[in-house]
Amino acid sequence: MVESAVDGRVPAGPTPGSIAEARRVLAPVIRATPSYMSQGVGHRVDREVWLKPEFRQRTGSFKIRGAFVMQSKLSTGLDVVAASAGNHAQGVALAAAMLGQRATIYMPTNASLPKVQATRAYGAAVVLDGDTVDECITTARWHAERDGAVFVPPFDHPDIVLGQSTIGAELVEEVPGLANVLVAVGGGGLCAGVAAAVRLASPSVRVIGVAAEGAASIVGSLAAGRPVEVEPRTLADGIALRAPSQLTLDLIAENVDEIITVPDEQISTAMLLLVERAKAVVEPAGATALAALLDGVELAPGPTAVVLGGGNVDPLLLTKLIEHGLGAAGRFLVMRVVMPDRPGSLSGLTEEVARLRLNVLDVEHHRSGHRLPVGAVEVQLTVETRDHDHRAEVLGALGAEGYEVQLVE
Repeated sequence: MVESAVDGRVPAGPTPGSIAEARRVLAPVIRATPSYMSQGVGHRVDREVWLKPEFRQRTGSFKIRGAFVMQSKLSTGLDVVAASAGNHAQGVALAAAMLGQRATIYMPTNASLPKVQATRAYGAAVVLDGDTVDECITTARWHAERDGAVFVPPFDHPDIVLGQSTIGAELVEEVPGLANVLVAVGGGGLCAGVAAAVRLASPSVRVIGVAAEGAASIVGSLAAGRPVEVEPRTLADGIALRAPSQLTLDLIAENVDEIITVPDEQISTAMLLLVERAKAVVEPAGATALAALLDGVELAPGPTAVVLGGGNVDPLLLTKLIEHGLGAAGRFLVMRVVMPDRPGSLSGLTEEVARLRLNVLDVEHHRSGHRLPVGAVEVQLTVETRDHDHRAEVLGALGAEGYEVQLVE
C-alpha cells in the first residue's frame, strides 16, 4: 500500500454488498463500457493492455455512476447543487433529470463551452462563478446551506466513491488474469473507488494512481496524512483540484500500491496515441493514466488495465492538444536556418529538404530582424518527422551541409 501518516483510521469504503447494490441501481441507467484489449497501445509498450472506455459512458465520463448512486437515495422534487468543470456537472444534471430533482450547477467562468451547453441541455441551471472548481465548490456549498438544497460533491462522499467503485468491480470481471490497474487521481473519488473494489475482489492486483505533475496534491497529502493543498497548473482540468478529501485520502492510502505523477507533455502524447491507435477521443484527465504507461511505470507481469475516465474535450482545445502532443512526440520539427542572402540560397535549402524526404508544413522567410547579421536571411521551416531521433538526424544532416540551424522549441 502507499505509505502515509494515516494511522489507526479505518476508511468508510465500499463493501462487497454495497458494490453489488450500487451495480444493481446503476444497471438500467448507465451504458455498458466493456474493457477491450488494445493491440495498438499494447504494441507501443510491449505488454497486454486493456482499455476501460468510460469516455463512452453517458454524459461522456464515469461521473454519472457516483452522482446517480448518491442522488438515488434523495427524495424526488429535491433541489441539488453541485460544482464542476464539466464532467461531474453533467453527471449530476442527468441524474437529477432522471430522478425528478432540480439541479443548479456552479461552473468556473472559463469552463469549456460544450460542457456548459451539455449541462444545460440535461436540464440544470448553470451559474458561471469563480476561476477554479474549488472556488465553485465553496459557493455551491454556501448555496445549499442557504436554500436547504443538497450539495452533491464531486468526490467527497461515500456514495460518490461507491458509484465509482463499480468500475473496479467490472474491471476484475472483464480482464482475464488482471495484474495491474492504472487510474487517474485528482480529488481521488475515482481512484479511491476503483482501488477499493479491486482490492476486495482481487487483492493481488497492483493498483497505481496517476496524478498530473501540476496538480499532484495527493503526493503531499499522503505524506502528511491529511489533505494538503496545491495550486493546480495542468491542462488536465478534470483532475485540477487543490486537494483530495480525508475520505478519498484514507481509501487511497489503504488500497493503492503506488502514486506517480506525469507531465502535461506526456498527457498530450497519450491523447495523440489514443486518437491514432485506439481511435478514441479522450480528454486530458481521461488520458492521464495512460500517460504513466507510456512513461514506463513499473508494473507486475500480466495484463494491465487503464481507465480512460472521460472524453468531454472542447474541439478547439483538442486541436491545440493534438498539436502539443505531436510536438512532444517529436512528430514535427520547427527550425530556424540562417544563410547568406543571395540568389539560389532558398532553392538550395529546399533541395536539401527534399533530398531528406521531408514533408514541409510551413515556411517563413525573413530578410530583416534584430537577430540577423547584415547580408543574411532567415528561413523558419516546419517539417514532419517520425520521432525525436529523426529530428536529431535532420538537424545533423543540415548542419553537415554547412547550414546554421537552430531548433525552435
